[in-house]
Amino acid sequence: MSVGEFTVSNIHMDEDKREEEKQKDSQLDIEKFKVDVAAAEQLAEQGDFTRSLEALLNLEKQARVAEDVTASKAACSAVLQVCHKANHLKQLEEHIVLLAKRRGQLKQVIQAFVRQAMGYIDGLPNQESQVSLIKTLQTVTEGKIFVEIERARLTRKLAAMREAEGNIAEAADILQEVAVETFGAMAKTEKIAYILEQVRLCLAKKDYIRAQILARKISPRAFQKQQGDSTGEIGIEGTAIEEADAGIPSLGELKLRYYELMITYHQHYNSYLEICRCYKAIYESDGVQDDPAVWGPVLKKICWYAVLAPKYSTDEGSSSDVTTLINTTAAYKHMGDLPLHKQLLSTFTNPEIVRWGLFEAQFGAEVAAETDIFAGEYKEKRQADLKLRVTEHNLLTVARYYTRITTTRLAELLDLTPDLVRQGIRGGCMSVWVHVWCGVCGSPQVTVARACWISHAGMLWQQEALSWFVVERTFADR
Repeated sequence: MSVGEFTVSNIHMDEDKREEEKQKDSQLDIEKFKVDVAAAEQLAEQGDFTRSLEALLNLEKQARVAEDVTASKAACSAVLQVCHKANHLKQLEEHIVLLAKRRGQLKQVIQAFVRQAMGYIDGLPNQESQVSLIKTLQTVTEGKIFVEIERARLTRKLAAMREAEGNIAEAADILQEVAVETFGAMAKTEKIAYILEQVRLCLAKKDYIRAQILARKISPRAFQKQQGDSTGEIGIEGTAIEEADAGIPSLGELKLRYYELMITYHQHYNSYLEICRCYKAIYESDGVQDDPAVWGPVLKKICWYAVLAPKYSTDEGSSSDVTTLINTTAAYKHMGDLPLHKQLLSTFTNPEIVRWGLFEAQFGAEVAAETDIFAGEYKEKRQADLKLRVTEHNLLTVARYYTRITTTRLAELLDLTPDLVRQGIRGGCMSVWVHVWCGVCGSPQVTVARACWISHAGMLWQQEALSWFVVERTFADR
């Protein structure tokens, strides 16, 4: 076969040669390119700002056509640096948009000069200039997945500015626009910190429904160190995990912050069992039990909220959950250092009648000391619930020894007046356990249905024959 013969193999050889020649012609001398960039920057220092930008933009075009990432980054960085040093904010924003829209601009280059421009924000003279640059960068990064992390950080910074101005609602609305849980390259700690910030602002805004929706994006298992969480490792979408932004707390600190926010949320609904579980998770976190100044207040709150939790089944948990929680709390090694609180737990586990006056005399000082629980806007509600828990405990104790009892005797054991006992049953707060037994025409009847009892309560209590009733055990004991 002659050299000039027209064959398929010769065609491929010619194409390879042409590609090699094209790459050779397109390669830039990076050292010479850096010298040219420095010379263009020197023009700006000499006062010729316009010629400097023209020269740098021409150099950027050469590097972009050659598809040289290093040279393109150097040229774009120089353009932004010249505008920043000259304090031309408008020119800076215009050239950011111009460079991002140029045909064939490389993704790595856009990401590089966006991050460079983000570093200028804190150094700007006033907040108006900062917001203007942030919005320009948000425009540039909109719809670009390769700069979604940078856009999220810009949004967080803008939300922080609005919060500092006192516009909590606006800050919460701004931050909710970003769904960082879908970002494959963002570090797990930064994702969690971002979502927790969204939850915090929603709680500050009193938007508890939205706060719950956002909080559900974080699983308690997320605070466990797992493979693939480290910087540089490959994430679930095949992208390398980037380093977390400066100032992002560690995973252990984020865990404590998460449960603190959950406590704030559950306090709004007086969900004592959930609050107790949150404090329990804090107590069992790494490093908490090493410092008495930290675990002491936490363990005390666990005891009080375990006592405040209803002893009957609710949407939060069953009665057995509360009993288990009290028993596990009493078994903690540090409970020996809190004898009064250990006695508090045993008071509600021992099948003995608790006199409210003696209870108040024994634990009144501790109740007054727990200002986070029994003071502030929840003061009356918490104190009333504590007294109700004592009454419920006494009622369960009575159920162990009595099958039928008069209203007068029950009121004596519960340390209440007969009218309060009737009112409590009629109102439903004790009707979970108490069913009326009445003698009408010599025929005893038990109202099994709670709805039936409530609907007939006003009529039936007018008869003295209804002073007898049956005390039954809780649903869990049946």
